[in-house]
Amino acid sequence: MRRLIGLVVMSSLAIGCGGGSGGKDAGSPPAPPAAGGGDLSAFEVEHGIGPVKEVVVLGALDQALADRGKTTFDGKCTACHKMAEKYVGPALGEVTTRRSPTFIMNMILNPQEMVERHPVGKQLLAEHMTFMANQGITVEEARAIVEYLRTQATGTVTTQ
Repeated sequence: MRRLIGLVVMSSLAIGCGGGSGGKDAGSPPAPPAAGGGDLSAFEVEHGIGPVKEVVVLGALDQALADRGKTTFDGKCTACHKMAEKYVGPALGEVTTRRSPTFIMNMILNPQEMVERHPVGKQLLAEHMTFMANQGITVEEARAIVEYLRTQATGTVTTQ
């Protein structure tokens, strides 16, 4: 199993997922990140592990921010993610209906620790058998990507 994980890591690094050095998106399965949090705080279980330590509350859609997020997403995320189908990573079109904005941002900004320590990150790794590459995305870029992802969801978007 360690060899397989090592091979997946090496393949992931060789492919480079999107050009740059930090993020994609988060989640896939609708299951809440409740069980198996171990040493994680309640906040980390719900909102992920990473630099975003406060709940991101969404207001009205900011189209200019979403447009910036689309540019970043197109440049750094589309090599591994599609909206309506699993590709290398999970489909992201409805991710904002499954995960909090804070969780999505922490997954983008801190994918390595998320797959090592967070139950949803571990589940995503098990399902997709590939690590999400760190694309070197800033907090501001991650927030813009979340805004763009909101425009892709047909379901009710998570507000916290």
